[in-house]
Amino acid sequence: MPFDPSRALADLRAIADLTGGRDTGGARRVCWTDEWVKARAYVQAELAATGAQIDRDEAGNVWAYLRGSGDGMVIVGSHVDSVPNGGWLDGVLGIAGALEVLRATSEAGTPPCTVAFVDFADEEGARFARSLFGSSAVSGFLVPEELADLRDRDGQRLEDVLRGYDVEISEVLKAGSRLDGAVAYLELHIEQGPVLESEGLAVGTVVGTVGVERLRAHFSGQAAHAGSTPIRQRRDTFLAAARTALELREIALRHDGVCTVGGATSTPGVVTAVPGRTEMLVDQRHIDADTLTAMKAEFVAAAERFAAEEGCTVELEQIWRIEPIPFDPGLIEIARSAVREVTGTDRTLPSGPLHDAAEVARTGVPTVMVFSSSTNGISHAKEEDTPIEHLELALQAYGLAADRVIHGAGTA
Repeated sequence: MPFDPSRALADLRAIADLTGGRDTGGARRVCWTDEWVKARAYVQAELAATGAQIDRDEAGNVWAYLRGSGDGMVIVGSHVDSVPNGGWLDGVLGIAGALEVLRATSEAGTPPCTVAFVDFADEEGARFARSLFGSSAVSGFLVPEELADLRDRDGQRLEDVLRGYDVEISEVLKAGSRLDGAVAYLELHIEQGPVLESEGLAVGTVVGTVGVERLRAHFSGQAAHAGSTPIRQRRDTFLAAARTALELREIALRHDGVCTVGGATSTPGVVTAVPGRTEMLVDQRHIDADTLTAMKAEFVAAAERFAAEEGCTVELEQIWRIEPIPFDPGLIEIARSAVREVTGTDRTLPSGPLHDAAEVARTGVPTVMVFSSSTNGISHAKEEDTPIEHLELALQAYGLAADRVIHGAGTA
Protein backbone atom coordinates (compact mmCIF):
# COMPACT_ATOMS: atom_id res chain seq x y z
CA MET A 1 0.00 0.00 0.00
CA PRO A 2 1.20 3.57 -0.67
CA PHE A 3 0.86 4.37 3.04
CA ASP A 4 2.01 7.95 3.72
CA PRO A 5 2.55 9.00 7.37
CA SER A 6 2.70 12.68 6.35
CA ARG A 7 -0.96 12.57 5.32
CA ALA A 8 -1.93 11.10 8.69
CA LEU A 9 0.04 13.81 10.48
CA ALA A 10 -1.76 16.42 8.39
CA ASP A 11 -5.07 14.94 9.55
CA LEU A 12 -3.95 15.14 13.17
CA ARG A 13 -3.04 18.79 12.80
CA ALA A 14 -6.30 19.59 11.01
CA ILE A 15 -8.38 18.01 13.79
CA ALA A 16 -6.37 19.88 16.40
CA ASP A 17 -6.99 23.14 14.53
CA LEU A 18 -10.72 22.39 14.50
CA THR A 19 -11.19 21.28 18.10
CA GLY A 20 -8.14 22.25 20.13
CA GLY A 21 -4.91 20.57 21.07
CA ARG A 22 -1.37 21.17 22.19
CA ASP A 23 -1.23 24.87 21.30
CA THR A 24 -4.54 25.75 22.99
CA GLY A 25 -6.26 24.87 26.24
CA GLY A 26 -6.47 21.25 25.14
CA ALA A 27 -8.70 19.10 22.99
CA ARG A 28 -12.44 19.70 23.16
CA ARG A 29 -13.78 16.55 21.48
CA VAL A 30 -15.92 15.31 24.38
CA CYS A 31 -18.39 12.77 23.03
CA TRP A 32 -22.01 13.80 22.49
CA THR A 33 -21.06 17.45 21.95
CA ASP A 34 -20.97 19.76 18.92
CA GLU A 35 -17.18 19.79 18.69
CA TRP A 36 -17.06 16.00 18.67
CA VAL A 37 -19.47 16.13 15.74
CA LYS A 38 -17.22 18.70 14.03
CA ALA A 39 -14.17 16.43 14.33
CA ARG A 40 -16.16 13.48 13.04
CA ALA A 41 -17.37 15.49 10.08
CA TYR A 42 -13.77 16.16 9.03
CA VAL A 43 -12.93 12.45 9.26
CA GLN A 44 -16.02 11.41 7.32
CA ALA A 45 -15.24 13.85 4.54
CA GLU A 46 -11.77 12.34 4.21
CA LEU A 47 -13.25 8.84 4.27
CA ALA A 48 -15.69 9.77 1.51
CA ALA A 49 -12.75 10.83 -0.67
CA THR A 50 -11.45 7.25 -0.57
CA GLY A 51 -14.66 5.95 -2.13
CA ALA A 52 -15.48 3.98 1.01
CA GLN A 53 -19.07 3.18 1.92
CA ILE A 54 -19.80 5.16 5.11
CA ASP A 55 -22.38 4.04 7.64
CA ARG A 56 -23.27 4.40 11.31
CA ASP A 57 -24.42 1.64 13.62
CA GLU A 58 -27.04 1.59 16.37
CA ALA A 59 -24.54 2.67 19.04
CA GLY A 60 -23.35 5.74 17.13
CA ASN A 61 -20.10 4.20 15.88
CA VAL A 62 -19.04 5.38 12.40
CA TRP A 63 -17.95 2.71 9.93
CA ALA A 64 -16.47 2.90 6.43
CA TYR A 65 -15.96 -0.06 4.11
CA LEU A 66 -13.75 -0.77 1.14
CA ARG A 67 -15.18 -4.00 -0.23
CA GLY A 68 -12.65 -6.67 -1.16
CA SER A 69 -12.48 -9.38 -3.79
CA GLY A 70 -12.50 -12.20 -1.23
CA ASP A 71 -13.91 -13.23 2.11
CA GLY A 72 -12.96 -11.82 5.49
CA MET A 73 -12.81 -8.30 6.93
CA VAL A 74 -9.89 -6.51 8.55
CA ILE A 75 -10.94 -3.64 10.84
CA VAL A 76 -8.77 -0.62 11.63
CA GLY A 77 -9.83 2.18 13.94
CA SER A 78 -9.90 3.96 17.27
CA HIS A 79 -11.89 6.93 18.64
CA VAL A 80 -12.18 10.66 17.92
CA ASP A 81 -13.57 11.71 21.31
CA SER A 82 -11.38 13.18 24.04
CA VAL A 83 -11.51 14.08 27.70
CA PRO A 84 -12.11 17.79 28.48
CA ASN A 85 -8.95 19.83 27.84
CA GLY A 86 -7.29 16.66 26.64
CA GLY A 87 -4.41 15.90 24.31
CA TRP A 88 -4.09 16.19 20.56
CA LEU A 89 -3.08 12.52 20.06
CA ASP A 90 -5.19 10.35 22.38
CA GLY A 91 -7.55 8.35 20.17
CA VAL A 92 -7.13 10.48 17.05
CA LEU A 93 -3.65 9.11 16.30
CA GLY A 94 -5.37 5.78 15.73
CA ILE A 95 -8.10 7.45 13.69
CA ALA A 96 -5.50 9.17 11.49
CA GLY A 97 -3.60 5.91 11.04
CA ALA A 98 -6.74 3.97 10.20
CA LEU A 99 -7.88 6.67 7.77
CA GLU A 100 -4.51 6.47 5.99
CA VAL A 101 -4.87 2.68 5.75
CA LEU A 102 -8.13 3.21 3.87
CA ARG A 103 -6.57 5.87 1.62
CA ALA A 104 -3.62 3.67 0.79
CA THR A 105 -5.80 0.60 0.28
CA SER A 106 -8.08 2.50 -2.08
CA GLU A 107 -5.14 3.83 -4.10
CA ALA A 108 -3.69 0.32 -4.43
CA GLY A 109 -6.88 -1.03 -6.04
CA THR A 110 -9.42 -3.59 -4.87
CA PRO A 111 -8.14 -5.24 -1.69
CA PRO A 112 -8.12 -9.04 -1.32
CA CYS A 113 -10.55 -8.76 1.61
CA THR A 114 -12.88 -6.08 2.93
CA VAL A 115 -11.13 -3.33 4.88
CA ALA A 116 -13.32 -1.59 7.46
CA PHE A 117 -12.65 1.62 9.37
CA VAL A 118 -14.36 2.35 12.69
CA ASP A 119 -14.57 5.43 14.91
CA PHE A 120 -15.97 4.12 18.18
CA ALA A 121 -18.29 6.46 20.07
CA ASP A 122 -17.47 7.60 23.60
CA GLU A 123 -14.35 5.64 24.38
CA GLU A 124 -13.44 8.11 27.11
CA GLY A 125 -16.76 8.24 28.96
CA ALA A 126 -15.90 11.82 29.91
CA ARG A 127 -19.44 13.17 30.03
CA PHE A 128 -21.32 10.30 31.68
CA ALA A 129 -18.46 8.36 33.35
CA ARG A 130 -19.09 5.23 31.26
CA SER A 131 -16.02 4.44 29.15
CA LEU A 132 -15.91 2.22 26.03
CA PHE A 133 -19.57 2.84 25.24
CA GLY A 134 -19.49 2.19 21.50
CA SER A 135 -17.03 -0.69 21.52
CA SER A 136 -18.73 -2.46 24.45
CA ALA A 137 -22.04 -2.19 22.58
CA VAL A 138 -20.36 -3.89 19.63
CA SER A 139 -18.79 -6.54 21.88
CA GLY A 140 -22.09 -7.20 23.64
CA PHE A 141 -20.70 -6.54 27.13
CA LEU A 142 -22.62 -3.29 27.59
CA VAL A 143 -25.78 -3.57 29.70
CA PRO A 144 -28.18 -0.84 28.48
CA GLU A 145 -30.42 -1.10 31.55
CA GLU A 146 -27.52 -0.01 33.76
CA LEU A 147 -26.98 3.18 31.78
CA ALA A 148 -30.43 4.65 31.28
CA ASP A 149 -30.35 6.84 34.39
CA LEU A 150 -26.75 8.05 34.14
CA ARG A 151 -26.57 11.85 34.21
CA ASP A 152 -23.92 14.39 33.33
CA ARG A 153 -22.86 17.25 35.63
CA ASP A 154 -25.79 19.34 34.35
CA GLY A 155 -28.31 16.64 35.24
CA GLN A 156 -29.02 15.57 31.66
CA ARG A 157 -29.85 11.87 31.30
CA LEU A 158 -27.67 9.75 29.03
CA GLU A 159 -30.71 8.20 27.40
CA ASP A 160 -32.11 11.60 26.47
CA VAL A 161 -28.77 12.89 25.16
CA LEU A 162 -28.24 9.78 23.06
CA ARG A 163 -31.66 10.21 21.49
CA GLY A 164 -30.55 13.65 20.30
CA TYR A 165 -27.84 11.88 18.31
CA ASP A 166 -30.28 9.30 16.90
CA VAL A 167 -29.12 6.58 19.28
CA GLU A 168 -31.76 4.58 21.13
CA ILE A 169 -30.25 2.93 24.17
CA SER A 170 -32.51 -0.10 23.81
CA GLU A 171 -31.12 -0.78 20.33
CA VAL A 172 -27.36 -0.35 20.84
CA LEU A 173 -26.48 -4.05 21.14
CA LYS A 174 -27.56 -4.55 17.54
CA ALA A 175 -24.24 -2.92 16.63
CA GLY A 176 -22.60 -6.28 17.34
CA SER A 177 -23.50 -7.46 13.86
CA ARG A 178 -20.72 -5.21 12.51
CA LEU A 179 -18.14 -7.78 13.60
CA ASP A 180 -19.62 -10.49 11.37
CA GLY A 181 -16.84 -11.75 9.12
CA ALA A 182 -14.09 -9.89 11.00
CA VAL A 183 -10.74 -11.68 10.99
CA ALA A 184 -8.59 -8.98 12.61
CA TYR A 185 -8.67 -5.62 14.37
CA LEU A 186 -5.64 -3.30 14.52
CA GLU A 187 -5.41 -0.11 16.56
CA LEU A 188 -2.66 2.50 16.84
CA HIS A 189 -2.41 4.58 20.02
CA ILE A 190 -0.02 6.60 22.10
CA GLU A 191 1.32 4.71 25.11
CA GLN A 192 -0.01 7.25 27.65
CA GLY A 193 2.82 6.21 29.93
CA PRO A 194 6.60 6.58 30.30
CA VAL A 195 7.94 3.11 29.45
CA LEU A 196 8.92 3.54 25.80
CA GLU A 197 10.36 7.02 26.28
CA SER A 198 12.36 5.95 29.34
CA GLU A 199 14.00 3.23 27.25
CA GLY A 200 14.70 5.54 24.32
CA LEU A 201 12.19 3.73 22.08
CA ALA A 202 9.74 5.19 19.61
CA VAL A 203 7.35 2.26 19.07
CA GLY A 204 6.21 -0.87 20.87
CA THR A 205 3.86 -3.79 20.28
CA VAL A 206 1.03 -4.26 22.78
CA VAL A 207 0.46 -7.80 24.04
CA GLY A 208 -2.86 -7.10 25.74
CA THR A 209 -4.64 -4.96 28.31
CA VAL A 210 -4.16 -5.52 32.01
CA GLY A 211 -6.78 -6.91 34.33
CA VAL A 212 -8.19 -4.63 37.00
CA GLU A 213 -9.37 -5.27 40.55
CA ARG A 214 -11.02 -2.19 42.04
CA LEU A 215 -12.18 -2.30 45.67
CA ARG A 216 -13.29 -0.07 48.51
CA ALA A 217 -11.98 -0.91 52.00
CA HIS A 218 -14.21 0.10 54.95
CA PHE A 219 -12.14 0.28 58.16
CA SER A 220 -14.20 0.52 61.37
CA GLY A 221 -12.75 1.46 64.74
CA GLN A 222 -13.70 3.97 67.43
CA ALA A 223 -13.72 7.74 67.29
CA ALA A 224 -12.11 9.20 70.40
CA HIS A 225 -10.62 12.40 71.77
CA ALA A 226 -7.22 13.14 70.19
CA GLY A 227 -5.81 14.57 73.40
CA SER A 228 -6.99 12.13 76.04
CA THR A 229 -6.74 8.76 74.26
CA PRO A 230 -3.31 7.07 74.58
CA ILE A 231 -1.77 5.82 71.34
CA ARG A 232 -1.71 2.19 72.48
CA GLN A 233 -5.41 2.27 73.36
CA ARG A 234 -6.67 3.77 70.13
CA ARG A 235 -8.67 2.03 67.42
CA ASP A 236 -7.43 4.35 64.71
CA THR A 237 -8.82 3.43 61.29
CA PHE A 238 -6.63 5.85 59.40
CA LEU A 239 -3.49 4.20 60.76
CA ALA A 240 -4.83 0.81 59.66
CA ALA A 241 -5.57 2.19 56.20
CA ALA A 242 -2.22 3.98 55.96
CA ARG A 243 -0.26 0.86 56.87
CA THR A 244 -2.26 -1.08 54.27
CA ALA A 245 -1.53 1.59 51.67
CA LEU A 246 2.21 1.29 52.27
CA GLU A 247 2.00 -2.48 51.91
CA LEU A 248 0.19 -2.04 48.58
CA ARG A 249 3.36 -0.48 47.17
CA GLU A 250 5.33 -3.55 48.23
CA ILE A 251 2.73 -5.84 46.65
CA ALA A 252 3.08 -3.98 43.35
CA LEU A 253 6.88 -4.19 43.46
CA ARG A 254 6.88 -7.91 44.30
CA HIS A 255 4.68 -8.77 41.34
CA ASP A 256 5.79 -6.14 38.82
CA GLY A 257 2.25 -4.80 38.75
CA VAL A 258 0.63 -1.55 39.82
CA CYS A 259 -1.43 -0.72 42.91
CA THR A 260 -3.02 2.65 43.54
CA VAL A 261 -4.81 4.20 46.49
CA GLY A 262 -7.13 6.58 44.69
CA GLY A 263 -8.33 8.26 47.85
CA ALA A 264 -9.07 7.87 51.55
CA THR A 265 -11.77 9.57 53.62
CA SER A 266 -11.94 9.51 57.40
CA THR A 267 -14.65 10.49 59.86
CA PRO A 268 -15.21 12.48 62.01
CA GLY A 269 -12.59 14.23 59.90
CA VAL A 270 -11.49 16.80 62.49
CA VAL A 271 -8.03 17.28 63.96
CA THR A 272 -9.18 16.75 67.53
CA ALA A 273 -10.66 13.27 67.00
CA VAL A 274 -9.20 9.82 66.30
CA PRO A 275 -10.73 8.58 63.01
CA GLY A 276 -13.41 6.03 63.85
CA ARG A 277 -14.07 5.13 60.24
CA THR A 278 -11.95 5.29 57.08
CA GLU A 279 -12.83 4.35 53.53
CA MET A 280 -10.04 3.72 51.05
CA LEU A 281 -10.29 3.24 47.26
CA VAL A 282 -7.87 0.71 45.80
CA ASP A 283 -7.02 -0.16 42.19
CA GLN A 284 -4.75 -3.12 41.28
CA ARG A 285 -3.65 -4.06 37.75
CA HIS A 286 -1.62 -6.80 36.08
CA ILE A 287 -1.42 -8.46 32.68
CA ASP A 288 -1.43 -12.00 34.17
CA ALA A 289 -4.69 -13.24 35.67
CA ASP A 290 -3.09 -15.54 38.27
CA THR A 291 -0.71 -12.82 39.41
CA LEU A 292 -3.57 -10.34 39.71
CA THR A 293 -5.47 -12.84 41.84
CA ALA A 294 -2.43 -13.20 44.09
CA MET A 295 -2.06 -9.41 44.37
CA LYS A 296 -5.67 -9.07 45.44
CA ALA A 297 -5.30 -11.85 48.03
CA GLU A 298 -2.23 -10.16 49.49
CA PHE A 299 -4.08 -6.85 49.71
CA VAL A 300 -7.00 -8.49 51.53
CA ALA A 301 -4.62 -10.21 53.95
CA ALA A 302 -2.73 -6.96 54.59
CA ALA A 303 -5.93 -5.00 55.23
CA GLU A 304 -7.20 -7.61 57.68
CA ARG A 305 -3.83 -7.87 59.47
CA PHE A 306 -3.30 -4.14 59.92
CA ALA A 307 -6.92 -3.59 60.90
CA ALA A 308 -6.57 -6.22 63.64
CA GLU A 309 -3.25 -4.80 64.84
CA GLU A 310 -4.88 -1.37 65.22
CA GLY A 311 -7.91 -2.79 67.03
CA CYS A 312 -10.19 -2.27 64.01
CA THR A 313 -12.16 -4.35 61.56
CA VAL A 314 -12.31 -4.08 57.79
CA GLU A 315 -14.91 -4.95 55.17
CA LEU A 316 -14.00 -5.06 51.48
CA GLU A 317 -16.40 -4.06 48.72
CA GLN A 318 -15.76 -5.03 45.10
CA ILE A 319 -16.42 -1.99 42.91
CA TRP A 320 -15.39 -3.32 39.51
CA ARG A 321 -13.16 -5.92 37.91
CA ILE A 322 -12.10 -7.05 34.49
CA GLU A 323 -9.86 -9.94 33.51
CA PRO A 324 -6.63 -9.33 31.61
CA ILE A 325 -7.34 -9.38 27.89
CA PRO A 326 -4.49 -10.89 25.85
CA PHE A 327 -4.14 -9.99 22.20
CA ASP A 328 -3.74 -12.47 19.36
CA PRO A 329 -0.29 -14.16 19.24
CA GLY A 330 -0.22 -14.28 15.44
CA LEU A 331 -1.06 -10.59 15.08
CA ILE A 332 1.45 -9.73 17.80
CA GLU A 333 4.19 -11.40 15.75
CA ILE A 334 3.12 -9.52 12.61
CA ALA A 335 3.18 -6.22 14.49
CA ARG A 336 6.55 -7.01 16.11
CA SER A 337 8.01 -7.83 12.71
CA ALA A 338 6.74 -4.54 11.30
CA VAL A 339 8.11 -2.56 14.25
CA ARG A 340 11.51 -4.27 13.91
CA GLU A 341 11.65 -3.56 10.19
CA VAL A 342 10.77 0.12 10.64
CA THR A 343 12.66 0.96 13.85
CA GLY A 344 15.23 -1.79 14.37
CA THR A 345 13.83 -2.36 17.88
CA ASP A 346 11.46 -4.93 19.33
CA ARG A 347 9.70 -4.02 22.58
CA THR A 348 6.48 -5.63 23.76
CA LEU A 349 4.46 -4.23 26.64
CA PRO A 350 0.97 -4.47 28.13
CA SER A 351 -1.45 -1.56 28.16
CA GLY A 352 -2.40 -0.24 31.59
CA PRO A 353 -5.31 1.84 30.27
CA LEU A 354 -8.21 0.05 28.62
CA HIS A 355 -8.94 0.66 24.94
CA ASP A 356 -11.62 -0.14 22.37
CA ALA A 357 -9.26 -2.91 21.21
CA ALA A 358 -9.87 -4.71 24.51
CA GLU A 359 -13.61 -4.87 23.88
CA VAL A 360 -13.08 -6.20 20.35
CA ALA A 361 -10.63 -8.81 21.65
CA ARG A 362 -13.21 -9.99 24.21
CA THR A 363 -15.42 -11.16 21.34
CA GLY A 364 -12.72 -13.46 19.99
CA VAL A 365 -11.79 -11.30 17.01
CA PRO A 366 -7.96 -11.44 16.70
CA THR A 367 -6.65 -8.08 17.90
CA VAL A 368 -3.38 -6.19 18.30
CA MET A 369 -2.27 -2.65 19.10
CA VAL A 370 0.83 -0.61 18.28
CA PHE A 371 2.00 2.12 20.68
CA SER A 372 4.02 5.24 20.02
CA SER A 373 5.98 6.79 22.86
CA SER A 374 4.45 9.54 25.02
CA THR A 375 6.50 12.56 26.05
CA ASN A 376 7.02 12.44 29.83
CA GLY A 377 4.31 9.78 29.93
CA ILE A 378 1.65 12.50 30.01
CA SER A 379 -1.83 11.98 28.56
CA HIS A 380 -5.35 13.30 29.15
CA ALA A 381 -3.84 16.79 29.38
CA LYS A 382 -3.05 19.59 26.95
CA GLU A 383 0.69 18.85 27.47
CA GLU A 384 0.25 15.43 25.84
CA ASP A 385 2.77 15.06 23.02
CA THR A 386 5.06 12.69 21.11
CA PRO A 387 8.09 13.59 19.00
CA ILE A 388 7.06 13.89 15.36
CA GLU A 389 9.74 11.40 14.30
CA HIS A 390 8.27 8.86 16.75
CA LEU A 391 4.78 9.43 15.35
CA GLU A 392 6.11 8.87 11.83
CA LEU A 393 7.78 5.61 12.84
CA ALA A 394 4.68 4.40 14.68
CA LEU A 395 2.50 5.21 11.67
CA GLN A 396 4.91 3.42 9.32
CA ALA A 397 4.97 0.31 11.50
CA TYR A 398 1.19 0.33 11.85
CA GLY A 399 0.68 0.76 8.11
CA LEU A 400 3.09 -2.07 7.33
CA ALA A 401 1.40 -4.39 9.84
CA ALA A 402 -2.04 -3.54 8.44
CA ASP A 403 -0.85 -4.19 4.89
CA ARG A 404 0.49 -7.62 5.84
CA VAL A 405 -2.67 -8.56 7.72
CA ILE A 406 -4.94 -7.40 4.88
CA HIS A 407 -3.06 -9.39 2.27
CA GLY A 408 -2.64 -12.37 4.55
CA ALA A 409 -6.37 -12.36 5.33
CA GLY A 410 -7.29 -12.04 1.68
CA THR A 411 -5.24 -15.07 0.64
CA ALA A 412 -6.06 -17.29 3.61
